[in-house]
Amino acid sequence: MHIYFAATHIQTLPAGHRFPMGKYELLRKRLVAELPQLQLALADAASDGELALVHTPDYIEAVMQGGLSEAAQREIGFPWSEGMVERARRSVGATLSAARTAMKVGVAANLAGGTHHAYADKGSGFCVFNDVAVAARLLQAETGRVRRRQLQVAVIDLDVHQGNGTAHIFRDDPTVFTFSMHGAKNFPFLKENSDLDIELPDGCGDDDYLAQLQSGLQQLQALCQPELIFYLAGADPHEGDRLGRLQLSFAGLQMRDRMVLQWAGKRRIPLAMVMAGGYGKDMADTVQVQINTFTLAYEVWQHWQNQQP
Repeated sequence: MHIYFAATHIQTLPAGHRFPMGKYELLRKRLVAELPQLQLALADAASDGELALVHTPDYIEAVMQGGLSEAAQREIGFPWSEGMVERARRSVGATLSAARTAMKVGVAANLAGGTHHAYADKGSGFCVFNDVAVAARLLQAETGRVRRRQLQVAVIDLDVHQGNGTAHIFRDDPTVFTFSMHGAKNFPFLKENSDLDIELPDGCGDDDYLAQLQSGLQQLQALCQPELIFYLAGADPHEGDRLGRLQLSFAGLQMRDRMVLQWAGKRRIPLAMVMAGGYGKDMADTVQVQINTFTLAYEVWQHWQNQQP
């Protein structure tokens, strides 16, 4: 199973910054040690042309040339630097590679990604570019040359925060179905309309969450026939997350991942997985949630290979 990543050391954050950049390197090291059968590769950076499939030329230029206003940088949550630009481009590139690989072998992943708060013309909430939106548009363009029709895409966003940027980008677009299950009172406080939104109360635990997810997958199946799925497997619904406000256990999140991954696997729908948010009070908890997710994804990938015609 192929996993793509962007080198995180290239973006240095001020001391005390609340974004846990170190989680990516901890996750990569644990995957190498505990799941050596995974094939990890450094991602290429997304090009300006690929980013322009979603993002406006003025916004791309402002990011690339350091022209973001102080207000725009505050909304993103990162100070501008060349390292910020490079990591953002490579994070998009990792999702592009994961999507292309998933179309061939069933399941692939980005070690980070899931930057779903980025709009076409601005970034927000630690998200510079919207990696899933760019990858969806690029895969539609690439497969459309052969199929002569638009690839049908579904985004299953289980980060604890609504995928507002993704929902806005694909509003009124019948070729991309956006499903977001998130905290009702959590960021972003002004929500967009996804094709399917399931809002959860603060303190929601395993049983209620999983019942809502089952309902959501049933609705997705009735409303959409996807040929590619992007799965945002956020670790931030975990009970130990400092920004999540939900109460899912490790076991509950494992069941969440199993439900989504097996739902796609049984239908042989290619799935590109991105990790989205995770802000554990103890960073080790966030990394453990993600290790569990990758372990399950590898099992589904193995099953996919064993069922090849």
